[in-house]
Amino acid sequence: QFQLVESGGGLVQPGGSLTLSCVASGFRMDVYAIGWVRQAPGKEREGVSCIGNLPESSDDNTIYSDSVKGRFTISRDNAKNTVYLQMDNLKPEDTAIYYCATEWTPRCSAQYEYSKWGQGTQVTVSP
Repeated sequence: QFQLVESGGGLVQPGGSLTLSCVASGFRMDVYAIGWVRQAPGKEREGVSCIGNLPESSDDNTIYSDSVKGRFTISRDNAKNTVYLQMDNLKPEDTAIYYCATEWTPRCSAQYEYSKWGQGTQVTVSP
């Protein structure tokens, strides 16, 4: 009934860019924080970014992992029920399946603890 669907993944060369989209269906995304988490084969899940529904001036309205700070940008378009992850200057170590998820709260969790997940979209960064 409630779904998060990721799209926008693909194969890019190092230094390239991709924009991922996370579209919610069955519920209104605008009141909830949405996070991006990635997982590469044989590795633990890694929280990437999250955008909340706190006042825009709130320091914790958006969070980023240290590995992507300055390269990735999260944003949301509530009218489209969509959260985006703009990924620039991609590196081979960014290769992973990227998932969007929510914990049904307006506040982002630094631990990236989520209850609802999408199915993921593959991002591959390779020459």
